[in-house]
Amino acid sequence: MKSWKYQGDPFTTGMIGDYEGFVYIVTDLSNGMKYIGKKNFHSRVKLKPLKGQKRKRTKISESDWQSYHGSSEEVKSLLEEHGHERFDRDILHLCMGKGEMSYLEMKEQIVRDVLLKPDEYYNSFVGGKIHRNHVKNLCTSVKK
Repeated sequence: MKSWKYQGDPFTTGMIGDYEGFVYIVTDLSNGMKYIGKKNFHSRVKLKPLKGQKRKRTKISESDWQSYHGSSEEVKSLLEEHGHERFDRDILHLCMGKGEMSYLEMKEQIVRDVLLKPDEYYNSFVGGKIHRNHVKNLCTSVKK
């Protein structure tokens, strides 16, 4: 399976650092169509409390990001039918938080007009709720 690339180089687990996740573009090499999405590096699972305790526990583990190709049903079916070698996977942005991921994913989708170009993109949905606090790491000017 092809690895994820970031700025042209393979991206590995050791490079994750403090990043929460990433915004990516997957390219279908057979027809040039693309899919833009986001993916977390880690998954959180709520566990029941230990015996005699009331508070739920949280287990954090690495997600399936290395084998991930997108949430698009069309991409998933093509992947199942033709295999991993049909797709290139590139990381566009490494993100420090989920809100930042959502913002940058939506920005890439809007700037590229993914909904207006169904012959170029597999994306069929753009949306999300993003608050200014979610993108504070991206702000270039801070009001005082």
